[in-house]
Amino acid sequence: MNDFRLLHERAADQFAELLKTVTPERLGDPTPCPEFDVRALLAHVVNSTHWMAFVGEGGDFRAAPTWSEEVADGEWVAVYDRARGRFDRAWADDAKLARTTELPWGTMPGAGAVAGAVMETATHTWDLSKALGHPLVLDPEPAEAVLPIAREALAADRRGEEVPFGPVREAGPDAGAHERLAAWLGREVS
Repeated sequence: MNDFRLLHERAADQFAELLKTVTPERLGDPTPCPEFDVRALLAHVVNSTHWMAFVGEGGDFRAAPTWSEEVADGEWVAVYDRARGRFDRAWADDAKLARTTELPWGTMPGAGAVAGAVMETATHTWDLSKALGHPLVLDPEPAEAVLPIAREALAADRRGEEVPFGPVREAGPDAGAHERLAAWLGREVS
């Protein structure tokens, strides 16, 4: 099995690089996630990164605090760096990868939880990239690595109330890994 911590680092690196291209004027722009504009998407990614760090620190997901912080327009890079640093520290111990971890979608080894964080980061990296007009070439490996996991864990026939993703969309024969992942998770990628 891949060490998903390394893939998370790569996914987080590309999210951070993309984040550097966000100007204050773009924070209100729409994203492929209808419930999020760019600012809300950034807050969601920071919150989910803190949330997964809390779980990695041994916290019960049901007691995880919601991250909330007033973020000045130019501070998103620093805020995300703090969140991902916490995530990296929380999952640094190899023993945590085998530890049983309980999450809202099931009980799994910690490695599965980290894989979920890769999926989250890679998907929202594509969302942000699309919202910004694809200013950077994305590293396909994190998305490629979690696509089989997404297909298994988020089956097309289980969409609805329990699975908060829209119907699977077509990605097209020439679609890259991020587009295939985004389409599987219900995004319109064309």
